[in-house]
Amino acid sequence: MSDDVSELYRRLIDGWNANDATAMTEPLAGDALVIGFDGSQMVGRSNAETELARIFADHRTATYVAKVRSVRRLGADTALLHAVAGMVPPDGEEIMPDRNAVQTVVAAREAGIWRVMLFQTTPAQFHGRPDLSRELTSELNELRRQGR
Repeated sequence: MSDDVSELYRRLIDGWNANDATAMTEPLAGDALVIGFDGSQMVGRSNAETELARIFADHRTATYVAKVRSVRRLGADTALLHAVAGMVPPDGEEIMPDRNAVQTVVAAREAGIWRVMLFQTTPAQFHGRPDLSRELTSELNELRRQGR
C-alpha cells in the first residue's frame, strides 16, 4: 500500500516536471480535488487536465524536487501521504525557498486501483521561523544534487 501511494505521488510530480497535463492527471480519480500553491481549486480529472495544459502552454514552469515524509493507512482502502517539495526555476540550479511547500495526497483504492482523491499543495512559509525554511531548503537542495 505504501509503495502504491508513493508511486501515485511520484507520477503526479513526474507529470508536472515533464509539463505533461495528461501524465500528471492520470493518477487522479475522476472526481478528485487538486488545490494549488495559490489556493486555486481544480475539481475532477478533466478540469485539472484542462487547467494544467493551459498552464504548461503559457508558462515555463519550475521543476519540483520532492520527498515523501510518510504514508499512513486511514482504512483498508484509504491512505494519507505527506511530502515536502521545493521548486527549481527554469534555467536555475537552486531551490527557491519562497516556493517550498508541504504536499498532501489522500488516496483511495477503487476496484483494486489506487487513485488520488485529493492533492493539496500548501506554502511552507514557516512564519517567524526562518531556521525551518533554511533547513527544508537545504534538505531539498541536497536531494536535487543527488538527482532524486
